[in-house]
Amino acid sequence: MGKVEELLVESEDFLKAAKKEFEVALAKNDVVRIRDSAEKAWNSVVQATNALLLALTGRVPLSHHERRVMLRETEKSKPEVRDLGIRDRYMARFKVLHGETFYEGVIDIEELRLEMEKVDEYINSIKPIATR
Repeated sequence: MGKVEELLVESEDFLKAAKKEFEVALAKNDVVRIRDSAEKAWNSVVQATNALLLALTGRVPLSHHERRVMLRETEKSKPEVRDLGIRDRYMARFKVLHGETFYEGVIDIEELRLEMEKVDEYINSIKPIATR
């Protein structure tokens, strides 16, 4: 298994852990664990994005800023990445999961359920491009 595939597996593992932690946290009304589950889901997005960028550019970004720049540049040369709105989707997950939920403590259960689904969709959009 190559590094791209390893990153995709890691991404899926983080999402599974996020979903499990989210459900356990809900049952216990544990706000800290709900926030932690959002951060795990965000890390899932990061790892999937790293897999995509490694596959397309040969490099793994070293920071969130570098990841955004690399996505912007990749969208210029790869229509399939642009057409899927990968950068916009990455930024949307960043805002809700990492910014609002984890750091600001905004707990909107229905929004988090939707975000977990969107992370799954994001990974599934990236896999075919990253693994060809």
